[in-house]
Amino acid sequence: MTAHRTPPYQRIVNDIRRRIAEGELTPGDRIPSTRQIAREWNVALATATKALTALRQEGAVRTQARVGAVVAPARGRPGVARRVGEVPGPERELSRDGVVRAAIAIADAEGLAALSMRSVAARLGTAAMSPYRYVNGKDDLVLLMADTALGELSRPAEDPVGWRARLEAGARALWALHRAHPWLAQTGPLTRPLLLPNMLAYSEWMLSALDGHGLDPAAMLDFNVLLYGHVQGLAVHLEREAQARGATGLSDQQWLDTQTSALTRLIASGAYPTFARVVESCGAAGYDLDLDALFELGLRSLLDGLSALIDGGRTEPRLTP
Repeated sequence: MTAHRTPPYQRIVNDIRRRIAEGELTPGDRIPSTRQIAREWNVALATATKALTALRQEGAVRTQARVGAVVAPARGRPGVARRVGEVPGPERELSRDGVVRAAIAIADAEGLAALSMRSVAARLGTAAMSPYRYVNGKDDLVLLMADTALGELSRPAEDPVGWRARLEAGARALWALHRAHPWLAQTGPLTRPLLLPNMLAYSEWMLSALDGHGLDPAAMLDFNVLLYGHVQGLAVHLEREAQARGATGLSDQQWLDTQTSALTRLIASGAYPTFARVVESCGAAGYDLDLDALFELGLRSLLDGLSALIDGGRTEPRLTP
């Protein structure tokens, strides 16, 4: 007779339960991410995801957007909500929308790199191959996720008056969406646009604001791409910061604090006088890199340039290399 062997995911669950019970992890503390669990316990990402799913199902942890899994309040841990690993319902209750929503929840909490068909199945508490009944694979799933997320774009009930106000509303709505789903910025380069219904609905909204102001068709498309690229270019760093925080356990400010001595040496070297003068002019408070403020500055600068073209009654020809 062979001895019963505890599955790898269950060993992880047991260890994290122990840390919570002994007070090593307290309510609100961050549980290691799937990548950290995979490294610490030397398991696959799918196994790490299954362990976190089991802990969520029993109420020991909960998901906090852009933070990941955290220890749930004691009152939110009612013993065991269901047996660990038990399927939450008959597989016939699965749907394509359910698979997509589960994938979005993983990407929101852990980033796109943590997403796999196995991690989706683990989150749903179903067989590893079940999601393939609804989507063809990860690439197909990511497109469905993007289209679903873009369908959440908040559009005013009535279009603002004037082309500039309409473009501002559209760009800010897109920035807010990327704030909610930072992984969106990782779904494709500008040169390979997502030909999705909700993406085209967004472009239709923006192009209609540009229409009728003397811009040639290429200029209209250029400005639409520039505004989208401005949002995407900044939003990329939301996801990268989340990944860096997960890998190092340091916030952006904590990481900057570790760089103080290196920055001091560079300034003292005298090789970068303008940089040194500008940094020192910021005073003791230093420079606060605020992505929201950068978004507004970039949006205003782009629209000021467009205003000069529209109000001047002319469009500049496209520059060719």
